[in-house]
Amino acid sequence: MSKQAHRLVPVVAAVALLAACGANDPKTTGADTAKAEQGGTLRILNEGQTVNYDPAKSSSLPITSLGYVHRRLTGWQNAEGKQAEVVPDLGDTGKASDGGKTWTFTLKDGLKFSDGTPIRSKDVKWGVERTYAPAFSGGLGYHKQLLVGGADYRGPFEGKGLDSIETPDDKTIVFRLTRPYGDWPWIASTPAFAPVPEGKGAEPDYGEHPVASGPYQIAEYQRGVKVRLTRNTNWDKGSDQIRGGLPDEVLFQLGQDASVVSQRLVADSGDDKEAFGSSFASPAQLAQLQGNASAKQRLVTSKSGALAYLALNTQKLTNPKVRQAFQYAVDKTSYQIASAGSAQLAGDTATTLITQGIAGREQFDLYQTQPTGDPEKAKQLLTEGGFPNGLENLDFVVSKSNDGPNKAQAIQAALAKANIKVNIRVLDSDAYEAETNQAKDAVYDLTLSSWQPDFPSANANIQPLFASSEIGGGGYNISRYSNPDVDKLIEAAQSEVDPAAAGKKWVELDKKILGDSPVVPLIYTRNSFLHGSKVANFFIADFPSYPNYLQAGISK
Repeated sequence: MSKQAHRLVPVVAAVALLAACGANDPKTTGADTAKAEQGGTLRILNEGQTVNYDPAKSSSLPITSLGYVHRRLTGWQNAEGKQAEVVPDLGDTGKASDGGKTWTFTLKDGLKFSDGTPIRSKDVKWGVERTYAPAFSGGLGYHKQLLVGGADYRGPFEGKGLDSIETPDDKTIVFRLTRPYGDWPWIASTPAFAPVPEGKGAEPDYGEHPVASGPYQIAEYQRGVKVRLTRNTNWDKGSDQIRGGLPDEVLFQLGQDASVVSQRLVADSGDDKEAFGSSFASPAQLAQLQGNASAKQRLVTSKSGALAYLALNTQKLTNPKVRQAFQYAVDKTSYQIASAGSAQLAGDTATTLITQGIAGREQFDLYQTQPTGDPEKAKQLLTEGGFPNGLENLDFVVSKSNDGPNKAQAIQAALAKANIKVNIRVLDSDAYEAETNQAKDAVYDLTLSSWQPDFPSANANIQPLFASSEIGGGGYNISRYSNPDVDKLIEAAQSEVDPAAAGKKWVELDKKILGDSPVVPLIYTRNSFLHGSKVANFFIADFPSYPNYLQAGISK
C-alpha cells in the first residue's frame, strides 16, 4: 500500500448482545427468518452527507455501496461460515506469468455500461489511470507503486496513458508490475479497477452521475438528503455471481443521526421495516435493545472484525525488553469492559496480528498470560531492560472519537500496576491523524488504534502496519516500526504466487514482528447492525465484518 493510499479504517466498535451464541446464528439475529424476493425498495440509513460513487476516490468494500453501481475486474464471494474468495466479476481472476510480475485478465462476453455501450478492456485501463490524477486521489492505492511507471504517472488527462497496462484487444488487459505480487487478483477487486468509459470522468463531480456497470444506476442525488438508485437494464445478471440485484430501487437516506436511526429501526414501522443502518451500533445503542426481543431478533453481529491494538512508538521505546513488558502489563479484560461494558460483549482477546477469518492464519500466543495480565512479569522485563523503577511520564495520545479517552484510561490503570506511568493526551480526529499518520517524526510514546484489512489476505494485515515505507506521510505504521529484515520478508511473502506458501510466510512474519513487540494486540472487535423486519438475506460473513449489501432484499 502506498503512503498516499487511503483506506477504510473501521474504529474499535460495537459488539454482539448475545455473544454466547454464534454471531450470525438465526436464533440470535433473525438473519434468515424471511426470504428475500425480487422487487421493493431497500432503504439504507446513512449518517454521512454523501455517498462516493467515483471509483477513483472510493475505498468502499466490494460488498457495500459502490458495488451497487460499479462492477470491478474481480470480486469477493463471501458467505456465512466460509472464507472469502476472489472470484470473476467483469473478468476472470487472472493468470500470472514472469514469476508473478505480469498478470493477464480476460473480460466476459457481452458486458455493457448503463448507456448501452460495450465495456472494453480500455475502459478498465482508463479507470485505473484516472486514480493517478491528483484531482482524483483519495481511493485505495495498493496498485499505484506496483505498476511499472506508476511512481511518476500523473493520470490520463494530460494525454498520456500508463504503458504498463496493455489492452491488445477489447477483452484482454495485461498488467506489468515492478515485482512479483501474488495478491494482484485481490488488488483487482479494489474500486480502482471499476470501468470508466474511455475519455469520460474528467469532471470533479463524476461520482454523482457515473456511468454504471452494476445492477443499479443513480437516478437522483441530493447531497445531505438522499441518493436513489434504480435498475440498470443493461446489467446482465447471468454474468454476475456477486450481486443479487433484488430490490427495484435502493434508497440511501443521508445525514441521519445515529441515535435517531437506532430508534427508528427499533420501532420498525412504515418504510423503516425495509431499512437498515450503514453504521454499526454503539454500546449505548446495544444496551437499549436488551429489553426488546423483537429488535434483538433483527440484530446481526460479526463473528470477529478489526484488530484493536496498543501501538508502542519504537522510535521512543527502543528496548525490546521494555516493549515486551507491555504485553504482560496490559489488562485486556478491562479494555473489553471499557469498549463494550463487559468482556463477553467486546470480542475475543487478541494475540496475533493477522485477524480472524483470513486464510492461512494460525492462532498462537507468544506472551502467554491471563487476559488480565501479569504486572509482576512486566516489572521483571522492565528490570531486565534497565528500568527497575519502571517508566514515568509516557505520552499516551488518543483520539477523542469512539470513546478513546475511556479506553485509554483502562489501559492507563493497568499499566500503573506494572510501574508504567502514562499521561493521556486527547486530540480531535484531524489532529490525531496529523500526529500519528502524517508526521515524519512523532513525539508520542504510545497510542490506541484498530485495523481491518482492505482485502482478505494477511498481506493487508501486515504490510500497511509494519513496513518501513508506511511510517508517516499518510501511512499507518504508527508504531514507527522499522526492521530491514521484516521489509525483505514482507516483499518475499507478497511475491509468492502460491496462496498456501504465502500464508506460511505471513504467519512467520506475524510471529517475528510480535517478537519485537511494536504493538500489543487487544481484541478482535465485533460489529452489530440492526435492520427492519422486511429486510431479508442480511448477513455478515466471516470476512469482512460488514453486511453484504449486494445480497440483501425485501421480503413480501
